[in-house]
Amino acid sequence: MTRREFAQQCRQTLASARTRVPFRLVFRLFLAFVALGFVAITAEALIRGRIAAPQDRVPTALYTRPTPGPAIVIGGLDRAPLEQRIPVELATVPDHLIQAVLAVEDQRFYEHHGLDGRRIGGALLANLRAGAIAQGGSTVTQQLAKNLFLNASRTPLRKLRELALALVLEARYEKAPILEAYLNEIYLGQDGARPIHGVGAAARFYFGKDIRRITLSESTLLAGMISAPNRYAPTRNPAFARGRRELVLQLMLEQGRISQSAADRARRTGIPTRSYPALTVDGRWFQDFVLGSNPGPGHLPARGAVVYTTLDAGLQRAAQLAVRNRLNRLRETGVEAALVALDPRSGEVLAMVGGRDYGASQFNRATEARRQPGSAFKPVVALAALERWKGNAPAFTLASLVEDGPLRIPTSSGRWEPANYDGQFRGPVTLRQAMEQSLNVPFARIGMTVGPERIAAMGRRLGITSLLNPVPSLALGSSEVSLLELVRAYGVLAAGGNLAPTRVLLGSGPHGDPAPDAPDPEVIPVVDPAVAYLVTSTLEGVVTRGTGRALNGNGRFEGIAGKTGTSNDWRDAWFIAYSPSLVVGVWVGFDDGRSLGLPGAALALPIVASFLEAAASDEGWESFEMPDGVTEGYVQLAGGGWPWECGAREVFLEGTEPEGRGCFQFELPSWERYQEWGEELERKAARIVERLIAQVLEQRRVRR
Repeated sequence: MTRREFAQQCRQTLASARTRVPFRLVFRLFLAFVALGFVAITAEALIRGRIAAPQDRVPTALYTRPTPGPAIVIGGLDRAPLEQRIPVELATVPDHLIQAVLAVEDQRFYEHHGLDGRRIGGALLANLRAGAIAQGGSTVTQQLAKNLFLNASRTPLRKLRELALALVLEARYEKAPILEAYLNEIYLGQDGARPIHGVGAAARFYFGKDIRRITLSESTLLAGMISAPNRYAPTRNPAFARGRRELVLQLMLEQGRISQSAADRARRTGIPTRSYPALTVDGRWFQDFVLGSNPGPGHLPARGAVVYTTLDAGLQRAAQLAVRNRLNRLRETGVEAALVALDPRSGEVLAMVGGRDYGASQFNRATEARRQPGSAFKPVVALAALERWKGNAPAFTLASLVEDGPLRIPTSSGRWEPANYDGQFRGPVTLRQAMEQSLNVPFARIGMTVGPERIAAMGRRLGITSLLNPVPSLALGSSEVSLLELVRAYGVLAAGGNLAPTRVLLGSGPHGDPAPDAPDPEVIPVVDPAVAYLVTSTLEGVVTRGTGRALNGNGRFEGIAGKTGTSNDWRDAWFIAYSPSLVVGVWVGFDDGRSLGLPGAALALPIVASFLEAAASDEGWESFEMPDGVTEGYVQLAGGGWPWECGAREVFLEGTEPEGRGCFQFELPSWERYQEWGEELERKAARIVERLIAQVLEQRRVRR
C-alpha cells in the first residue's frame, strides 16, 4: 500500500466514525470528565485541607527517661529513620527569621489568598527564557499544601491539587497558623539518616541553639536553604551558603525588611560549619521488647506522641561497651552475651543488650532465650531453706552444717550423682560456706531436704514464669530461665523481699515536655525481709571471699552482692550483682549450646565489672541495712579454730540463733588470783634454781 492509499483509507475511516459518533457527544463527555475531575479535586481539598497543631506533626517515637537536657531518641515505632522535629509556636520565632523567609519565598504573603499571580507570571517568563524550570512560582501556602498532603512529583494533576488545597487553606485559616505550620514543616537537610523538618530542629542541628536565640545571620542561612537544603547547608557547602545568605540579605534590604547596618553586621559574621546531631542511643533490642509488650506503644498514632521509656542512656552505652569489648577479647568466634540492668525498687529496665550485634541477629538473648542458670539459681534454694514454713522453724540456718560428700539420688531417669565444680569434697560445711564457694553437693542435699516443689514455688514467687521442673536437680539450676527473669528474681533480694513488676514505659507527652503519666507499679512483698537479708549476706560473702571475689579485687565494689553461675558442661556462664538500687545480670554462651570451657567468673563477671565501673557514682554503693527480725551470733566454722576462739560472726532469724556466743566460754581471773599465780611461779622457780645449783656442786665434788 502506497502512502497516498494509506492516507485515503484513514480519511475514510475518520469520516465513517463521525457518522457513527456525534462530535457534540464526545465534547460533552470531555467536559463532564473535566468537571468530575474538578469536583474530585475540590472535594479532596475540602476534606484534607486541615492544619494539625505543630506538636501533632512530631512522629511518635521512643525516648529515654526524661533528663534535664534534650531527650535521647531510641527509635521510631515503624523502625524507619526518625524525622528530626522540634515544634515551635509562631510567637517564639524571631521576627528576622520570618522576614527572611518571606523575602525569599513569598514577599506578598499577606496580600494574596493562596495564589500570587504576579509571582506565577514572573516564574513562567523566567522558565520560558531558560528553556527549563529555573524558578518556582509557589506561594508559602502552596508549598505548605504540597508538604502536608502531596508528593514532590511535577505533574499537572499534582499542581491542580496543590492549587485547590492552597485555596482551601487560605479560606479556612488566618495567615498566622499557615505561616506557623509552614515554618514547622519545611525540609531543611539531613541529620545522618534523619530528615530535618522545621526551623526548630534546624536551629538545634546547625547552630546548637533554641530557635529564640538565633541571629539575623543564622536566620538568613536557614531561609536561604529552603529551596535546596543539601546544596546550601552551611555544614556541607560553606561557600554556597555564604552566597545564598548574601542574596537573602539583599532581598530583605531591597524590600525594606532590615536596615543597611543590620545587613552589614550579618555579612561580617562567619559561616558556622559545625553541626549538633541529635542525641541517640542504640537500644534496638530494648525497642523490640517495648514494642512487643502489652499494653505497649504500638497502639499509639503514627504522629503526635512521644513515649518516654525507663532506659538510662548512660547505662545503655556502658552496657553495650562492656559486652562488645569483652567479646572482642575472646579468641572463640560465635560467642554471644546478653545484659540486663534494672532498678529493683521500681522494676524499671535501665539497660538491655540482647547479643553481640543487632545487625547480625535480632534475637534478644536477654528476654527470649531460656538457658540453665546453674549455680546462679542457688539463692532461690537458700530462700526456701531459710524461711519459716507454715509457722515452723526454718529447715536451715546459715550456720547449719551440711555434708559435702558423695551423694547418690535415684530418679526416674536413673541415678543422679551431683559433683562440685572441682571434683573435690570438703566434708561438713555451713550453708554460708556452701553458697560462697558455690558447692553443688551441699545444695543438692539442701534441696532434697526442703523439697523441689517448695523451691519451684519460691521461684514463682520471685517472678520466674518459665517452667521449673520439681526434680532434685532443680536445686542446681537445671530448669531453663531467661536472663530478665533471673535478674528480676535477684531484684527481690535487693529490694528487701519486694517484687516490682518489670516496667519499660514511664508515660507519654508532647515533644520537649516530659510528662510521665504512667502510674507507679504495684510493689508486692513476696519474701520476709529478714530472710532476704540472710541470703544477701551470703552473696556479699561471694564477692568478698567466694567465687566472685575477682569483682572486688581492688576494693572498688565493697558492699556489692553477687553470684556466679555455670551450667552443665560449661555451656552457660552467668554473673548477677546487685546493690539496693541496681541489679545487673550477664549471660555468656553459644546459641547452639556448645561448651564454653570457662565458668561464669571468667566470662560473665568481667562484663558486669566493666558495667559497674561506668555506673558507679562518687558516693559509692549504698549498703544493705539489717531489717527487723535479724540477730547476730558467733559460730565455729567447720574444720578450724581453737576451742577457746569465738569463731565467726553470723546472722540469724530471731529465735534461731545459738545460745550464748556459740563457742567455749570462760571467765577472766581476778587480780588476786594473778598474784597467787605469780607467787607460786616464784616458789617453783626458786626450787628449780636450788636443784640446779646442787647438781653443779655435786658434779664438782665428784671430779675432785
